[in-house]
Amino acid sequence: MTTQVYKYSQHPDVRPITITLTDEQTAGHGDHWRILTDNIENDVPNWLQNSIDDATIAAGLNPALTKDSLPHLLLSCNEMCHINQVLAMKDGKPQNFINAFPCVNSPYGLVCKIDRIIANPSTKDAVLRLISEDGSVIYAFDQMYTVNQPLYRQGQQYFVNFSAWAYAIEPSNKDEVILVEDPEAIRYHRAYNDIVAKNNGVIPADLDKQIDQWQADTDEELAPVEINLGNMCAYLFGETLGQEDEAWCQGQVLGKQQQTLYDRQLTVFDVAILREPDADPFVVRVATPTTESVQKIEVNDYIQANIWLQAAIYHENQAD
Repeated sequence: MTTQVYKYSQHPDVRPITITLTDEQTAGHGDHWRILTDNIENDVPNWLQNSIDDATIAAGLNPALTKDSLPHLLLSCNEMCHINQVLAMKDGKPQNFINAFPCVNSPYGLVCKIDRIIANPSTKDAVLRLISEDGSVIYAFDQMYTVNQPLYRQGQQYFVNFSAWAYAIEPSNKDEVILVEDPEAIRYHRAYNDIVAKNNGVIPADLDKQIDQWQADTDEELAPVEINLGNMCAYLFGETLGQEDEAWCQGQVLGKQQQTLYDRQLTVFDVAILREPDADPFVVRVATPTTESVQKIEVNDYIQANIWLQAAIYHENQAD
C-alpha cells in the first residue's frame, strides 16, 4: 500500500448518496465462498473460527478505532488472502455475528471520489460507485464499509485499493479480431499512433489539431486496420442493482504469485484491466484457486475473467 500525493482533508458533513437495499435484494456471499469451496457448510465455519486467532481490529479511515468506539467490529488480518468478519458490539463486547466474506489485500489503486453507496444496513454489505480522476466509473464491494461509512464524504478524494476474486479466468482469445474499413476511422487511428510515437509516447496538447493536419506518406497507411481484441484491456461492471461489483474484465498480467487461504492453494495475478491516455492504469490484484489451466497463465499474457471486484480505503494511504 503506497501513499499518494494529493490533498486529503475531510469535506463538510455531506455524505455520499446512499441507496438502501433490502435483504431480498442483497445477493449475499454464497457464490463468493463457492469460489473457494464446494463444502460451504463445513469449511466456512471452520475458517471463521480459525481466523479469530489471527484477527486484528480493522480501522480503515479511523486510526484511533478501538472495540469500544463503534457498535460494530470489523475483524480482519494482514495476510494477502484472508477473511473479514463483522460482529455486533455492546459495551465493548461482541454480541453476535453479522457477516463474513473472503478478501484480498492489494497494493494497487486509484484516486477516486465516492459518487454513491449501495448498501444493506442489516448485513453491512455495500457496493461503492467510484469515479476515478480520468472519469472512469468503477463499482466495487467495500471491504471496510462497517468502519468507514460514518467518515465518507461527498466530493472527497480517496486513494482506493482494488482487488478481486475470480470465478473463472482464462487466456483471452487472440484470434478475436475486427476489421476497421471506415476511411475516417482508419485515418484517425493512423494519425493518432504516428503523432504520439513522434512525441515520445506523450499525447500533445493540440492533438486534435495535429490529427486534422496529418497526411499519410503512403497509400498503405490508409489500408483497413485489423484490431486484435484479445490484446486489449477492458472492464464491464454488472447491471443488477447491488451486484454491480460482479464484473467482467480483460487485461494484461503484470505479476503472478502463489498464496494460500487455510488449505486452499491460490494463484494471485496483478492485472491491468484499463489503460487510458494520460491516466494511471487500473490495476487489480486478482486471486483464484490454483488449477492446471491457471498455472499455464504467465506474466505478460492477456486474460479475461469474471470477477468479484473489491475496494478498501485505509487512513495510511491518504496524503495529508
